[in-house]
Amino acid sequence: MTYTTDSATRDAALALREARLSKRPIPPISGTYGIATADAAYAIAEINVQAAVASGLRIVGKKVGLTSKAVQTQLGVDQPDFGVLFDDMEYLDGQDIPTTRLMQPKIEAEVAFVMGADLTGERPTWAEFLRCVAYALPALEIVDSAISDWKISFVDTVADNASSSLYVLGDQPVALGALSLGELGMLMTRNGATASVGIGAACLGHPLRAAYWLAQTMGERKQPLRAGEVILSGALGPMVPVSAGDTIRANIGALGSVSCRLV
Repeated sequence: MTYTTDSATRDAALALREARLSKRPIPPISGTYGIATADAAYAIAEINVQAAVASGLRIVGKKVGLTSKAVQTQLGVDQPDFGVLFDDMEYLDGQDIPTTRLMQPKIEAEVAFVMGADLTGERPTWAEFLRCVAYALPALEIVDSAISDWKISFVDTVADNASSSLYVLGDQPVALGALSLGELGMLMTRNGATASVGIGAACLGHPLRAAYWLAQTMGERKQPLRAGEVILSGALGPMVPVSAGDTIRANIGALGSVSCRLV
C-alpha cells in the first residue's frame, strides 16, 4: 500500500527511529507532530519498516495488537492494529532476553500461528485462510513503547509499529484441528508467582479470528501473508511489566508452555 507522506510524517518517523536506537523514549508523536489519523500513523510505521529493511533486517511476520475490547474502548477505537516482525526479534523457548535491547518492556502471552502457504487475493475467505495456516505455537510477546511512560493513543502505537519489540516461540508446533483455541486457558507467572490469567476468547473472541482480521487487512493493503510468516495473534490476558532478573513462564492449555528470562 502506498501512503502519502509530508514533513511532519517523516519527522515523526525519524523521531521514533532515533528513540528506539538511543533507548530514550519521547513524548507522544500525536501531539508533537500533529499526527491525528490512522493512515498517517501507518505511513510513519511504513517509513521505519523500509528503513529497517534497508539496514539488512528481514520481515518474518506480523503481529496483531489491540485485540482486547477493553483496551479498544480505552483508546477509543473499534478495531485492532498491526505491526511488522523482523528476524532479529525472535527468541526461542527458554532463551535469555537482553534488557539492553529494551526501554520500558511489558510481556504478554499469546497464540502464534505459522503460515504454511501464501495467502493470495485481497479478500480471502475464512476457508482459504484456514487452508494456509500450518500450525500454532505458544508464544510470549515483549512489547516496548518508544513513547514515554506508555502514554499512547491509537495513532502513537500504530506509528510505533504497534509497540513491537521481541517475541519468544515455543518448541512444539500443534495442528489447528487438535485445538479448541477459544477455550484455551492461560496462566503466566513472573518469578514463580501468578502475573496474568486469561483465555483464548479474550483475543477478539478467538485467536484465529484475530489472525483472520490480519489476513484480510494485509490483503486489502496488497501485502498478503506469505508461507513461513509468524503471526502473533494478540494477548490472552493482561500484559505485565518486566525487568532484568525476571523469569517468565506461560502455560497455554493444550498448546503447552513457553518461557524466557530477562538478563
